[in-house]
Amino acid sequence: MKAVILAGGFGTRISEESHLKPKPMVEIGDMPILWHIMKYYSSFGFKDFIICLGYKQYVIKEFFADYFLHTSDVTFDLATNEMKVLNKNGEDWKVTLVDTGLNTMTGGRVKRILDLIPDDDFFLTYGDGLSDVDINKLLEFHKANKKIATITTVSIGNMKGVIDINENNEIISFREKEEVDEAIINGGYMVLNKRIGDYIAGDSTPLEKEPFTKLANDNELMSFRHKGFWQCMDTQREMKMLNELWNSGKAPWKVW
Repeated sequence: MKAVILAGGFGTRISEESHLKPKPMVEIGDMPILWHIMKYYSSFGFKDFIICLGYKQYVIKEFFADYFLHTSDVTFDLATNEMKVLNKNGEDWKVTLVDTGLNTMTGGRVKRILDLIPDDDFFLTYGDGLSDVDINKLLEFHKANKKIATITTVSIGNMKGVIDINENNEIISFREKEEVDEAIINGGYMVLNKRIGDYIAGDSTPLEKEPFTKLANDNELMSFRHKGFWQCMDTQREMKMLNELWNSGKAPWKVW
């Protein structure tokens, strides 16, 4: 079963890094966050990837083309222009890199690669989010419900105390946050049926808007609630936090 990763956006919210490379290539430790996502899926046995490219796609293509250079010791014979790999630290992955357009929206990117998917269902996630969601349980949940789309939903809790205000703008309480104060959002790590293509008009369609709205109206959209670790990387602060987790040896997504 194929795992599709959206890696074509401009990453404007972390422009300090993404002006040089696509956001999925921003490093956690000494490897791109894209690699961490792929290692996570492969730890569950899913090793066939399609990566949807756009902005600075050549950076991602060059990374995989030179994968041994990034992960192995090599000897260069400059006289013969030969390279010998001394220790092959590769991965047993199949990686298909697809140019899905520079300005294509997320739905359009998905629609462009549907012909490359032989099965009815496929995984889909964003190239900037890490989690410890149980991929096998997610897939079981999707198959049991027999819907077109299942998205992993996560809670973003308030970090501060909560102020309750009445209709007269009077503060009636100042309290600690509670579970009801948390916002539930799409955390990626989705499973989709190829029938999703019927809900996507074209390149200008964000997956998260019209397609998901129509799926919800048709009772074809399920939520797989995940209460464990989840973190996107939109800011320098979040990048630093993920690096600190990795360097501490306690990264929740490191299950390999």
